[in-house]
Amino acid sequence: MRLKIYLIIYIVTSIIVPVKGETKSPDISHVLINLYDRILFTNIDSERERLNDSIKLIIGSYVNSDSIFEHRFSEVRYLGQIISPDARLKIVTWNLVLREGSNKYFCYLIRKGEKGEKNLVYELSGENREEKIRTDITYSDKTWYGALYYNILPFKRDNKIYYILLGIDFGNMLLTRKIIDILSFPEEGGILLGNDCFLKGELKKFREVLEYSSEGVVTLRIHTPKMIVFDRLAVYSDDSENSGQQYGAEFRYDAYVLKKGTWLFTENVDVKNKK
Repeated sequence: MRLKIYLIIYIVTSIIVPVKGETKSPDISHVLINLYDRILFTNIDSERERLNDSIKLIIGSYVNSDSIFEHRFSEVRYLGQIISPDARLKIVTWNLVLREGSNKYFCYLIRKGEKGEKNLVYELSGENREEKIRTDITYSDKTWYGALYYNILPFKRDNKIYYILLGIDFGNMLLTRKIIDILSFPEEGGILLGNDCFLKGELKKFREVLEYSSEGVVTLRIHTPKMIVFDRLAVYSDDSENSGQQYGAEFRYDAYVLKKGTWLFTENVDVKNKK
């Protein structure tokens, strides 16, 4: 594996403009930083795609390494890296924004193998879409909607372990989505996103999606292992379309509270820190 990593460094660094007099090759962190910086400052979409292909090459090898759960690229700003509290799951995500308007997402889910077994790695890719992320169906690695995940929380339901995922989707220039989803690993293999354990009144939902104006800021966070807190959304525009672009934070908080494996919607929660 070490030889493979060195080979990838050699391939990728060959596309980096060398500094005069420099003889030492940069480490992987510096290679990734350089690639992300070059994506940020180029206006040519084909060049952004080419640079992103190099990132995928590096990360694809990295997530299959033996040290994936012990190592973190602490200096790489544009790469999401989170590990679940039970240390059984790691998620690596990033996105690629193109000038023609699309926003592409890339994700690796790494499930720690049992003792003596290899880790299981699932690769997902998605792209921002105009249609809403549905709350009444499940998604797979093949139909993934695309998002950047920033928090994980394991919980039990029917004596099985599931994972709450908090994510964000920069839908377009006007709309942003934040998502509470549930990840599970079916016995037949693969992954499943969504589970009808969200209960809002009489309505069962497979996930919660908050759609709001990209000009606003909406909080979605894990408050305790049994409570997920988020801003209540309110319409601030008289636009007759009544789309997510007209929504923003109301500065009151609602939550989903875990009770016996079900996440129950609760209004007007007090989220002040306890002394």
